[in-house]
Amino acid sequence: MRTVSLKRLEPYVLRHRIVSLIASATEIVCALGFEDSLVGRSHECDYPPSVLQLPACSEPKFNVHGTSREIDERVKSVLRDSLSVYRVDIEKLKSLNPDIIITQDHCEVCAVSLNDVEEAVCHLLGDETKIVSLRPSALADVWQGMRQIADALGQPDRAEKFIKRCQERISDITQKTKDLPQRPSVVCIEWIEPLMCACNWMPELVDMAGGRDLLGKTGRHSPRVSWEQIQQSDPDIIIIMPCGWDIERTRQEMPILMKNHGWHQLKAVRQGQVFLTDGNQYFNRPGPRLVESLEILAEIMHPQIFSFGHQAKGWVLSK
Repeated sequence: MRTVSLKRLEPYVLRHRIVSLIASATEIVCALGFEDSLVGRSHECDYPPSVLQLPACSEPKFNVHGTSREIDERVKSVLRDSLSVYRVDIEKLKSLNPDIIITQDHCEVCAVSLNDVEEAVCHLLGDETKIVSLRPSALADVWQGMRQIADALGQPDRAEKFIKRCQERISDITQKTKDLPQRPSVVCIEWIEPLMCACNWMPELVDMAGGRDLLGKTGRHSPRVSWEQIQQSDPDIIIIMPCGWDIERTRQEMPILMKNHGWHQLKAVRQGQVFLTDGNQYFNRPGPRLVESLEILAEIMHPQIFSFGHQAKGWVLSK
């Protein structure tokens, strides 16, 4: 797998103390060459693996183990009583004394909320701490988030150089898919029970990879869909990418999806075109590895054209 990093491209004058409370932002900070300035992370930040040595400054307010239905019910229960499903360790934040905290105000389930961070800063950290809040709804927002982080760190040029490299890799794929005579229809499932289809940046990636997303809408939150909608769309390809789950965890949940009436009559199932992916590491993180996510989609949809080496690690054929 190719990676892009601007580390050591240019020195920076001010050494920051960064706490990133969202996994995608941690990846952005590292890709821009500022990993050495990270002093804390969220409990979900695990890439690159070297960030695991940093103290975690958050934790979920619910038991994250269980079926997709159980997790969904726990999340809804927590949200009835609070604005966020995560807890910020305020004392740990205070001891780390960051001058920059990166969070998001896109989704209360994705990561620590902006409100939680603002409260912590107000009560313990003071005005000298800058909050960078990302709001990625589409691919353009992901690039903008990179610019926000680089601007806060005083190195805007790093973001522009990195974005250019990412977009060049994307262009290499789109140039090969734009004139394809056949574009398979696709449904991307982001949660199994209740059923949810993937939106936000996913329809863009599907289109770039040479497919037609039948249920997703760019820039929107991922909505619940009915099983009847899946049946009526009857896609050529079904891609399963539950938020926060790797391939093996997704495989364990597949019997729940397969028990739906008419599963075996779907075109994608009959033709062996159902794929399991690592939604946690790729598709659900609006950061640098959305480029790898696009590569995975291209491999799945057009194996005769693309081979980036992601099979088995990033995706597998469902059996």
